[in-house]
Formats: sequence, structure tokens, C-alpha cells
Amino acid sequence: MVSLDDAVIARLDRDGERFEIFVDPDLAHSVKEGGPFPEISDMLAVEDVFLDAHKGDRAPSDLLKKVFHSTDIETISRAILEKGEIQLTTEQRKRMQEEKRKKIVALLAKNCINPTNKTPHPPARIELAMEEAKINIDPFKSPESQINSILKALRPIIPIRMEMAQIAIKTKASHYGKLVGEVRSFGRVLKEEWTKTGEWICLVEIPAGLQIDFFDMLNSRTHGEVETKLLN
Repeated sequence: MVSLDDAVIARLDRDGERFEIFVDPDLAHSVKEGGPFPEISDMLAVEDVFLDAHKGDRAPSDLLKKVFHSTDIETISRAILEKGEIQLTTEQRKRMQEEKRKKIVALLAKNCINPTNKTPHPPARIELAMEEAKINIDPFKSPESQINSILKALRPIIPIRMEMAQIAIKTKASHYGKLVGEVRSFGRVLKEEWTKTGEWICLVEIPAGLQIDFFDMLNSRTHGEVETKLLN
């Protein structure tokens, strides 16, 4: 269980009321990015729902029942995390942004080249270019989902190109809802269609260096019920 000192507030405004819970910032961030929901005892610092967490003003059971149709703490916590927002302290936001920045620099250094001489860019050069472009890192978005916009901002400063891979995907319709957003966050959907038997087929273009992460995500979200083919 996360301590109150380390917890942050997750908040949801619904039906004219504000509902808040104290959550582990890292676990909450993982859930917001589509990860599995952890044990409630690991997620919450206090297993209560508040109208004002700072004041310790707990939400009445009848109000929870009316708004969420449940008084179950896990059900309500899921709703708050999935549809609400997380309130970070300045220190927490800076730490998460710095962690994301390092991952983004590593991704760019690994997957990008200078198209004028076909050589890779050193991480230090990428970091300087990102500073010059005044790129703002979103602490709640995955590094992969921010790559395209960052590349666009870097191109006026340094010549840079990312090697791309095209991958065809085929999976059951039941996986579409939880998969389509993740697929789009990795790259650009070039084509998609539905088969007569109700399967979703998609052609996506992603950074070549993200293939392993992409395949891992597909298998995780579909429990292995997916077919893929690398086209280039």
C-alpha cells in the first residue's frame, strides 16, 4: 500500500459532484496508459472515496450508489482512474517528464538517422535539439505515442529521419475496442477493413525499432489471438 505522503489524488467530476481517491502515482499512470488494474490494496493509500480528499470529507454511500450504481471501492476507483484525471505534485510531474524524456531520446537515437550522411544522431545532439525546439513532454502519454510530434518539431533544427516498418494485423472483432487506440499510438494506420467473418484487418506503419514492443502489446491485449505479418 502506498503511503499518504507518496500518494496523489485522482479526481472525477460527475453529476455535479467531485469524487477523489488517494492513489499510487506510478500504478495510476500505468492504468491510464492501458495497463492492468492492480490489487486495490496496492493502488489506494486509503480505501475510501472522498468529496474532498485534502479535508478528509468522505463521500456518503447513498451518493456513491446513486452516481456509480455501486459502493464497491474497486468499481468506483476504476471509473475515477479511467475517466478522471490525476493530480500530480510539481516534483512528481518533473520526475515523470524526465523519465519519459530519457526514453524518448533513447528511442530516437536507436531508430533515427541523419538522412544527409546516413549516420545515427548521438543522444546528446538529440537532447540539445529537443531543448532548442522547446518540446514539452506529456507525463501521461507513452514515449511511443509522442515520437511523431517530436520528430516534426525537430526537423527544422536537425536533419532527422526514422526508419519505418509496415505491419499487417488481423484479430477478432472483440479485441478491436481495446486495441485500436494502442495501435494508433505506435504509428500511422494506412488501411483498415472488416472481413465477412467479422475480423479486423489493419495495415500500420510504425518506427522499425518499436517492433518488439508493438508485438508484445498486441499479444498482451489480445491474449495471443492476433496474426501479424511484416511487409517490409
